[in-house]
Amino acid sequence: MNLAIIYTSVTGNTKELAAILGGFIKGFGVDVQMFSIEEFPLRQLGQYDAVVIGTYTWGNGEIPEEMLPLYWAFENQETETIVTGVFGTGDQFYPHFCGAVDKFRDMLYVQSELAVTLKIELTPQLQDLKRCRKFAEIVVSRLRQNCPAGMDKIS
Repeated sequence: MNLAIIYTSVTGNTKELAAILGGFIKGFGVDVQMFSIEEFPLRQLGQYDAVVIGTYTWGNGEIPEEMLPLYWAFENQETETIVTGVFGTGDQFYPHFCGAVDKFRDMLYVQSELAVTLKIELTPQLQDLKRCRKFAEIVVSRLRQNCPAGMDKIS
């Protein structure tokens, strides 16, 4: 089983969260490859059993421009059997808290085997680690069973 974590980060919060999630997923025995969006070869998307996407939110709840090619790749490639998860960091001060996570979630629900979403306020804190571990557990469980059951959301 191979899994790619693809992320973008401006302040470093989403990158830090990607590393935390990657560590938990590796702890479950899954081969994890970490990519910033600039490093990820979009043509290789279908070569992964699972893809976990990390993003911040831009403007009024929008997907950052650098993440749009990945979004479109899921819409235009054969990705129906890829297990996916999406996570992000944001500030609840804004009306569309982690809006980019929601937009990816909605698209991935249709284009892949979406397993789970996770939103973190600003930067990951100690109290968020339990939710991060649960995110990893759900992704790995879905990857192992690779079944189209309903999506989980971590509250």
